[in-house]
Amino acid sequence: MSARTGQGWLFALVAWCAGIALQLQQETLWAVLAYVSLASLAGGAGWLINRQKPTLGLRTLHIGGVLVCLSYAVTGLHALSRSLAIDPALEGQDLDVVGVVQAMPQRQDVGWRFRFRIEQAWRVDPSGQSRAIDLDTELPSQVYLGWYGQDGRHDSGWNLSALPEPVKAGERWRLRVRLKAPHGHLNPRGFDYELWLWEQNIRATGYVRTGVKDPSPERLASTGRHPIESWRQLVRDRLLTHLAAVPGGASSAQHSGVIAALVTGDQAAIERSDWDLFRATGVAHLMSISGLHVTMFAWLASLVVAWGWRRSVLWGFAGALRWPAPQVGALAGLVLAGFYALFSGWGVPAQRTMWMLAVVVVLKLSARLWPGPLVWALAGAVVLTWDPWAMLQPGFWLSFVAVGILMATGNAWDPGQKPLAGASAWLGRAGSLVREQFIVTVALAPLGLLFFGQISLVGLLANLLAIPWVTFLVTPLAMLGVVWSGAWELAAWALQPLSVVLTWMASWPMSSVSMAMAPWGFAALALLCAVVLVLKAPLSWKLLCLPLLWPVLFWQAPRPAAGTFELLAADVGQGNAVLVRTAQHSLLYDAGPSYSPESDAGHRVLVPLLAQMGERIDTLMLSHRDSDHTGGAAAVLAMQPQAALWSSLEEGHPLHSLRPGWTRCQAGQSWVWDGVLFEILHPHAQATGMPLDKKTKPNAVSCVLRISHGTASALLAGDIEAPQELALVASGLQPVNLLLVPHHGSKTSSTGPFIEALKPQVAVVQAGYRNRYGHPAEPVVQRYKALGIDLVENTRCGAARWVSSKPEAVHCERDWARRYWHHTVPP
Repeated sequence: MSARTGQGWLFALVAWCAGIALQLQQETLWAVLAYVSLASLAGGAGWLINRQKPTLGLRTLHIGGVLVCLSYAVTGLHALSRSLAIDPALEGQDLDVVGVVQAMPQRQDVGWRFRFRIEQAWRVDPSGQSRAIDLDTELPSQVYLGWYGQDGRHDSGWNLSALPEPVKAGERWRLRVRLKAPHGHLNPRGFDYELWLWEQNIRATGYVRTGVKDPSPERLASTGRHPIESWRQLVRDRLLTHLAAVPGGASSAQHSGVIAALVTGDQAAIERSDWDLFRATGVAHLMSISGLHVTMFAWLASLVVAWGWRRSVLWGFAGALRWPAPQVGALAGLVLAGFYALFSGWGVPAQRTMWMLAVVVVLKLSARLWPGPLVWALAGAVVLTWDPWAMLQPGFWLSFVAVGILMATGNAWDPGQKPLAGASAWLGRAGSLVREQFIVTVALAPLGLLFFGQISLVGLLANLLAIPWVTFLVTPLAMLGVVWSGAWELAAWALQPLSVVLTWMASWPMSSVSMAMAPWGFAALALLCAVVLVLKAPLSWKLLCLPLLWPVLFWQAPRPAAGTFELLAADVGQGNAVLVRTAQHSLLYDAGPSYSPESDAGHRVLVPLLAQMGERIDTLMLSHRDSDHTGGAAAVLAMQPQAALWSSLEEGHPLHSLRPGWTRCQAGQSWVWDGVLFEILHPHAQATGMPLDKKTKPNAVSCVLRISHGTASALLAGDIEAPQELALVASGLQPVNLLLVPHHGSKTSSTGPFIEALKPQVAVVQAGYRNRYGHPAEPVVQRYKALGIDLVENTRCGAARWVSSKPEAVHCERDWARRYWHHTVPP
């Protein structure tokens, strides 16, 4: 292939990917006819360009524009194929469904989560009558269900049923469920749950109903429709049971989750503490079936098959003389890696890797010399055409940038390469691996800061130890356990010294560094500099690019001017969490809810949010003890060791042990930060002195915080109810510009006198989508609207940002970052 032809193809592939990227910016999808018309116009334009035969440069530009339009249209049509969501009239209604469990269920402390394909569905009205539902227009066929129970280890009342029986992939069940639209939390630079559901083609979520009046779930049959998923589940359950039963095998059971992830791809089996360790040392990519594992499996399989194919000549097999061993090995490696990816759950990372390997192998078999950049771009274009939304996932960028860097530096793996021979060859390869790991670590550091706000300074050393140990020892032993269970014990034994070493590395000073996540433009500049640093470029170029690293390394989120403040009401669901920032100080008011025994707003929302903003909070104020206000407190306090704790919690509360020098909220307390006044208005000393037993409602002692400067003020009211509101009014409550609506908009709060005394311009409601309490209550909503108050709900707004310098406006994350896969709450 000539250089000019290769450049033309490369430009065309980049143009195709650019069209995909542009379509992902759409806020709403067009009609089918609009995309078809765009594709037709693009095709017609391409035909005209070909007829006119313009100059090569002009023709290239025109063809690029045509490909941009064509890929835009194709991606839009792809998106329309999965845009059917649940009819709003069916949300929260009792539905009887019959369907099949699609994939291996995920075990949780209180039940199961699993994908379910609905075959039949009926709506059940209060009288018991049922109506068939049209799966083509009213209800998506693929949903994500939870079946929860209570196993005696958790007392927060997640469900009234016993722990449900195991659910297996391929089984057909009759269930009574309640479903809702795929709605998640939307915070600045946070995890986009709705995008994840969209990419998985899941258009509704819900849970199994197991109340006294509900029919019991019924297992109808084992269909055999998903044999690989059934096999995965069988292997996972056998693995976990075997390691738990090993005599004196506490350490084996401790590592069973990692081994299960390496064998079956079940990342949920890994404990949160283990994930924290792996991220801190930069080896998280090794501890589940990822693109690296699939690629290494393909490489090893191709080498073994090619070796056997060469030896088959000695056995008299004539076919070995017709087809070259490298080509046979490459094809066999691709096929066997496909089976491995299927067994691992056919996750999105494995799918991307398989498409990339397929492109590389096909081009290799063409017996033509293909430039590395063209192979790389073609693989990326194929992956994005199949899964356009991969472009928005960190894994796509990390894997493709790593491969691109290795290609550019001459270290990319060749699927047809011969096995190494001789000690010197192996030593040379070992040195090359060290160099490759160094190059990838340096090049991907800016992306790590961009996506995660964290970089592991021990990552290079940890990976040099962990990659060969996990890839060539732990993973083969774990896979061998599928046919011989004793190998799982050996794999667990092999993980123990690695865990000890990683724990030791994580304890080093500055083993990992967290920084504020810089804007995309700054990260792109830093990535450009990192690429120049690892390429064979002149020293002068490398020195000149170093200033490009400065914005990423030292960027800080802009803070309010002195004498002003801002509030960020995080989108945490049914609970409160408000970040208050002044010029040099920060306070977090409440820490959101606990979602389940293994998940809370601290780990899922607040800790990542504070990290990406580079926030070091001075004070965590917990208004009262309810779990929807304290659920994430332990995680926040652990990650913010300098933060002081203020609360109205009773003496002896477990959270106080994390901050023995805590302060109790009492009316009359006040302080000034950067010209901004903070005042505690409630509770009074006599109220806080009462023992908090069943006769004392925690809501009654909620910390009420007023924040003000010369021209604007805000009131954070916790869960106070009518008696406390009227007492505040009687004490001379002053108007504010913003009010955090008390008790999430409950009927027991937001009394008329209270609202009229405050006269807020903006009232923010933090409540979960379709929460079981019905917050905010409709009479409360109408009360605010009747007074002309702008009522902002997190379910419609996402994270809400308000600044005292512009007290009449609220910045909604759902408005600013809206994309077509985001759920719009019906009016």
